[in-house]
Amino acid sequence: MRGFKEPGFADRQKAAQQARQNLLEKFKTQPSADDPTVVARREEREAIAARRAEMKAARDAEKAEQKRREEAEAAAEEARIAREAEEAAARQAALETEQKAKRDARYAARKAKGKRK
Repeated sequence: MRGFKEPGFADRQKAAQQARQNLLEKFKTQPSADDPTVVARREEREAIAARRAEMKAARDAEKAEQKRREEAEAAAEEARIAREAEEAAARQAALETEQKAKRDARYAARKAKGKRK
């Protein structure tokens, strides 16, 4: 079996030159900025970005509308609760007034009964 041959300076230098040449060839084969395929790809990306922006604007508008609806519902609920509290207070006041009138009538009847004696 043969042993491993350590690459010498010339071999390493040749490999580095070949790597640089490969990079240069790769760069040269890339299409330029005004190439039709590059332009088409760029326009496609711009169209996708525009659609995303439109969809985001639509989502934001829907969220704003939903928030406005929720706030309106909450305000209506608060108004209903306040109205019910007012009605309950009015009923309570009417009940107290009625009870006071009955109590006063009983008191007056008791007083009148006491004076007859």
